[in-house]
Amino acid sequence: MLRSVLFAFLLSLVSATAFANSCPSIMAAIDAAVPTATLSEADMTKVKALRVKGEELHAAGDHAGSEAALNEAKKMLGI
Repeated sequence: MLRSVLFAFLLSLVSATAFANSCPSIMAAIDAAVPTATLSEADMTKVKALRVKGEELHAAGDHAGSEAALNEAKKMLGI
């Protein structure tokens, strides 16, 4: 029984760590797409603001919020 609980706990830590590490890869994808993006000035400003917000949320430990903001920027960029 103790092994099962310990295994479940360790598995949750691994998945949380993997989730937290996806934020930097999304930021990198956004950074790579911005220079060649053909968006209006207003949309580009919004993408950059979402990118900054995503990085700030990631640094604060809010990885779900970070990923939401970053995925919205990705959607606007078409990636």
